[in-house]
Amino acid sequence: MEFYRDDLGPEGFRPAMGYLSVTRPGIARGPHEHRDQTDGFAFLSGEYELFLWENRPGEAEASVRLRVGESNPVFVVVPPGVVHAYRNVGESDAFVINIPNRLYAGWMRREPVDEIRHEDTPESRFRLPEA
Repeated sequence: MEFYRDDLGPEGFRPAMGYLSVTRPGIARGPHEHRDQTDGFAFLSGEYELFLWENRPGEAEASVRLRVGESNPVFVVVPPGVVHAYRNVGESDAFVINIPNRLYAGWMRREPVDEIRHEDTPESRFRLPEA
């Protein structure tokens, strides 16, 4: 299955690295956002709830919750300033491919990680529902 093609991807999005992660049932990743990084997620196995929250200055307040994975295999591009999180809502381990357009911690891992965490920020409008 093709999960990303340079000729069909969003204009200007060019991945710099790629990795596969496994998420156990009931476990959530995020919520966080990036200042400069764009993430490209391929949800191909398992079942997830994906949460997105618009946090860019000047943009209308919005959030969305999507069911993704085997029942809805998608490739999702998350631009800088959009808070994102996902939870495995299935009964087995599930895999996600991420192909961000920036290297994690920069070249040779010598730069600060581009991540703004939102798990515990009291002003956050975004909360993951209980599993």
